[in-house]
Amino acid sequence: MKRLFCLILFVQFFHAYEASAQDAPTLGHVTWNHLALQVKDIEASKAFYKDIIGLKPVQVPDDLKAIRGWFDIGNGQMIHLLAGRTTPVVNDKNGSHFSIFIDSIDQAEKFLTAKNLKFHKQVRFDKVTQIYFEDPDGYLIELNQRAK
Repeated sequence: MKRLFCLILFVQFFHAYEASAQDAPTLGHVTWNHLALQVKDIEASKAFYKDIIGLKPVQVPDDLKAIRGWFDIGNGQMIHLLAGRTTPVVNDKNGSHFSIFIDSIDQAEKFLTAKNLKFHKQVRFDKVTQIYFEDPDGYLIELNQRAK
């Protein structure tokens, strides 16, 4: 009987703990708004994200045009480029980077080669082929082919 009482007490305690954890307040994260990257040459970076990455520019307020570049990445999310970087960006494929899904890794490789952009191509542990390359500031971008 004592064991049964202890078991019931344990189950009630666990249920109460689980319920309180579910009721705990959260940050309320819904989705990303933007990623901000500080850049050295705002015009070179704007050209790169428009012409190489293929992002659609978003209108920036007139008083910020010389120091900002905004780009739509879909679903109401953006990349914001901020002028003023004075320190080096140091990244490698095992560290900080962001990743983009693409339709064809072969098409991306041909495009980067035609643009004379250096890149690293590898096959990941799960057989996904990836390409890594840098933007003008050294921010590392990973390309992954979307599964078909």
